[in-house]
Amino acid sequence: MASSDLELLCSHVNEKIGNIKKTLSLRNCGQEPTLKTMLNKIGDEIIIVNELLNQLELEIQHQEQTNNSLKELCESLEEDYKDVEHLKENIPSHLPQLRVTQSCVKGSDLDPEEPDKAVEPEPIKKPPKEQRSIKEMPFITCDEFNGVPSYMKSRLTYGQINDVIKEINKAVISKYKILYQPKKSMNSVARNLYHRFINEETKDTKGRYFIVEADIKEFTTLKVDKKFHVILSILRHCRRLSEVRGGGLTRYVIT
Repeated sequence: MASSDLELLCSHVNEKIGNIKKTLSLRNCGQEPTLKTMLNKIGDEIIIVNELLNQLELEIQHQEQTNNSLKELCESLEEDYKDVEHLKENIPSHLPQLRVTQSCVKGSDLDPEEPDKAVEPEPIKKPPKEQRSIKEMPFITCDEFNGVPSYMKSRLTYGQINDVIKEINKAVISKYKILYQPKKSMNSVARNLYHRFINEETKDTKGRYFIVEADIKEFTTLKVDKKFHVILSILRHCRRLSEVRGGGLTRYVIT
């Protein structure tokens, strides 16, 4: 056996002997009344410290859960902020504008120094003829746009679809203004359009508002191309219009 191995063995044996002496010494201390009381106090304090450690561990777990919830809330707020910024930068141009009209003049706005004038009776006016309302296609909502399948809308945006609706409504109004116009006041162009409109009507379109592709070309700047027909498919999906075919024509009926 080498001397280095012997030294290691002796060191290990001495360490074991030292541990045995310490154990015996502690055992003897436990038998003495004064030291026994102190050891009991130390044991009680260890129990209290252990309970405090357990409470601290529970509090740490609670704080970790709170921290995770705050992180999720922060991420949700960031997404909402991005959505708001996107909406702010992409406000559709077709939103209705508020119009304020002055319907009366307050007495305080009148010039007090102006002499009273005799109130002359206004001439009796003939009641205006009742104007016939023309049905227009409502714009689609954000929820409806989000409900359109991705394969159908492709890269089309919410604003592009409503822009087409705006042009379709322009064509509908222009057409039916001619149809409701007295024939005596029509020029030759309006009269020709009037006869075309009448010839395009069928029993399925009676009492309903519709246009054809010729009306789109006549009254709007829209191009009747593949993109236009894709948007028409989306409008059919959103139940804004239906089609009535016949006589080589496709009639787009406002629903």
